[in-house]
Order: sequence, then C-alpha cells, then structure tokens
Amino acid sequence: MPQLGLLPKRAWAALFSQLLRPPPSACTQAVRGHSQGTRDFSPQQMVVREKILDVVVSCFKRHGAQGLDTPAFELKEMLTENYGENSGLIYDLKDQGGELLSLRYDLTVPFARYLAMNKLKKMKRYHVGKVWRRESPAIVQGRYREFCQCDFDIAGQFDPMIPDAECLKIICEILSGLQLGNFLIKVNDRRIIDGVFAVCGVPESKFRVICSSIDKLDKMPWTDVRHEMVTKKGLAPEVADRIGDYVQCHGGVSLVEQLFQDPRLSQNKQALEGLRDLKLLFEYLTLFGITDKISFDLSLARGLDYYTGVIYEAVLLQTPAQAEEEPLNVGSVAAGGRYDELVAMFDPKGHKVPCVGLSIGVERIFYIVEQRMKALGEKIRATETQVFVATPQKNFLQERLKLIAELWDAGIKAEMPYKNNPKLLSQLHYCENTGIPLVVIIGEQELKEGVVKIRSVASRGEVAVKREDLVTEIQKRLSES
Repeated sequence: MPQLGLLPKRAWAALFSQLLRPPPSACTQAVRGHSQGTRDFSPQQMVVREKILDVVVSCFKRHGAQGLDTPAFELKEMLTENYGENSGLIYDLKDQGGELLSLRYDLTVPFARYLAMNKLKKMKRYHVGKVWRRESPAIVQGRYREFCQCDFDIAGQFDPMIPDAECLKIICEILSGLQLGNFLIKVNDRRIIDGVFAVCGVPESKFRVICSSIDKLDKMPWTDVRHEMVTKKGLAPEVADRIGDYVQCHGGVSLVEQLFQDPRLSQNKQALEGLRDLKLLFEYLTLFGITDKISFDLSLARGLDYYTGVIYEAVLLQTPAQAEEEPLNVGSVAAGGRYDELVAMFDPKGHKVPCVGLSIGVERIFYIVEQRMKALGEKIRATETQVFVATPQKNFLQERLKLIAELWDAGIKAEMPYKNNPKLLSQLHYCENTGIPLVVIIGEQELKEGVVKIRSVASRGEVAVKREDLVTEIQKRLSES
C-alpha cells in the first residue's frame, strides 16, 4: 500500500469525496446473507438438532466411546492423499505463516493423524464436529458445504468382525431411536470389490476410479454407470459387462455362500478373505438380532480411498411422510467401514493400527425430522424455562431479583422481565406464547402476608404458598409434571 504522503493530489481528492459521501439509506442497503451451502439455525431448529445429537451421542457413550475433538483445519498434504477423486472438494486455506492448510473434509483422517501423532494403539472414540466440502450444494436433500458429522470409531487389533458388528448394531440403535421409519444397511467388502475387478479384467491402476463409478449405482442406473466406465474411464466394454453381472447382485448370507462357489471369484485370494469375514459378520449380526436390517450389496463401493475391508451404508426405505406423499430423497443417513492402513500413513515408521468406524448423517436426519414436524404442525419450545417471576405492581424489582436468585441457586430454570414496572398481562401473555408452565407472582398483598402466588399457565389457577416454602413447592410441581 502506498504511503500517505506519496499519494498524488487527484487521488487524495477522490479519496476524500468518497469518505465524505453520505452512506446509503437503510432502504437501499441490502442485508448480506450467508455463503451458499451454509445455513443459520433458529432457536427452534437448535432444539430439534440438540435432541437428535443427544440420541446419537448417548448411544456412542452407551457403547463405551470417549469424546475427542481435533482442529478445523489440517496440513493440506495430510488430507489430499486420502480422498481419491473427492480431493477436489477440499477447501484450501490461503498460506498463513508458511503452512499450507485445508479445512477438514471428514473426521476420520484427523482421527488417524491423532492416533499416529500420540502413538496410540487402541481407542474407542466419538467426535461431533463440522466438516467442509466444496461441492454444489443440494439444499433440498439436506446437503451442504458446511455440515456436522457424528463419528464413532474403534481403533486397535482385535479378533475379526467383532468391532465391525458393533458398529452396525450402533447404526441400528440410532436409526431406530430417532424413529425415522424403515431403513436398510447395505454391506460389502472392499476386498470383494477388488476381487471382482481383478477376475473381470480391470487393470489394477483403474481399481479406485472404477470403484467411484460403481459407488454411483444408488443414484444412477447401471447403463449410465457402464457408459461412464467405458467412455470416460477407458474400460473395455466386455470388462464392464462382466462387472455388471456381479454388482447388480444383493441378498443375505446365502449370497455370500453363493459367491464362495463362483468359479471366477473363488480363485481370488482377496475376495475369499472378504467373503470369509462377511460370513463371520453375519453370524454376529444374527446374535445381535439385526440381520433383517442388513443386505449384502455388491453395488456398494464407498468412494473414499482409505477403506480396506468391510464397508456399509444405511438408507431409509420410507420416510415418516404419509404413504400417499412423495417420499423424501435424502440418500444415505449413515455410513462407514474398515480402514486398516490409514494410521500408518501418518506414522513415520509406518506402524499400522486397524480401525473401523461409522458416521451418522445428522444434516439429512435433521432435514427429515424438520419436514415431519412441519407436516404435523408441531410447536417447538425454544427455551426450557420452568418458572417466570412476575409482579402486578410497580417498584418490585428488588423483590423479584431476590426471588429469582433463590430459584437459580436451587437449579430451577427461571426468567423475569428486564423492566422495573412491567404490566402483568404482558408478562402472562409471554408465558403462554413461550410455553413456560409456572408463574411466581409477588405484589404488595403477598409481601405483607409473607407469601407468594404460584400460577399454572395452562389452567390459570393460582395458589398462595409461604415465602420460605417456594423452592420446595416449585420443585414438587415440576417433578409431577
């Protein structure tokens, strides 16, 4: 920037005329909105979100997870190597202080970095935090550039498929607890996918890019996916057709048994390892009583590069909308899988820590719950206030302050008007509009008799209690409601 003394006279004149120009009037000034693909949450929306998060986090804690948080940004080089074709969606930050940084794309890679950095070989953790993706937002489907993820992961060397089965059980518990309607968890294994590619004749160098095409089968018909693989990714048509014979299959443990007998796939070591693990997984899922929610689906590929074994994705079969209404299309509401080699990428000595985890799609779930509440016309209380301290007369601010302090000190959620002389009617209207159940009223008569009145907002009935018994009486009423 030029020094002040070096500006030419003409530039100074232009600068001062701009500074002295009156600001635009309020009517011509446009209020600037937030960035596309982000959103504000109203107090009512925050109530709904917190209830959803409470169900999710309570389940994670029930399964023994510890909380963890990591920075919103990481070193760019640590992120770009792990997301394959999705690396272009990472938000890069301008170089500040000599480090190239990027906003985190998910919570999995930062977790792997944390394990390696702290030399941890075992951990069961949950993490709730925001992530950022530079994609075209589809807001109607609950899809944003900035959104919240809820992750649960089990890191450590354990006997096969026990942690994986628990992750699937957790998804079932959360989706059932949120009462979102019927759902299905699709399960597959990266080793089976790679085995299919190998026996069908896909060059190993194309495994990951073909995998990302297969992953679109939930959104595109097979003909479109085949077209993409052949014309855009250079796969031979006959190879694509052989892949099509496999990826359009889905079923239960019987499909696993069927693939063991497949003349081509049974010759592939990787595929056999994946099939053996899936057979064991189905045994554990049977013991957990959730096999009716699970489908072995060979079209499931999960586009991220770091998955190494079992992968899964939960989709809603029917939303809580009425049967005659158009179902809401929101895609998957939970997903995850096994990633046994990711931690080693951050460890200088390349030590492996096997990991498996899941992520709950909070934004999509919130969208569904919000639409359902709108359809049912449900009213939401934005505050949890239990008692409102009111007065019908002037100059009672000091008495109200003493009263409300007692309520707060007793752990009771209470409010009062920030006016010295409020009108009683407006105070009672406020309580009715915001859903506050009880009003404590103090005035000249009450002060003289050493009592306070407790008013039920719903019934409008009032009862006088001794001043010293107020907290006990309020606690009794709240416990009964």
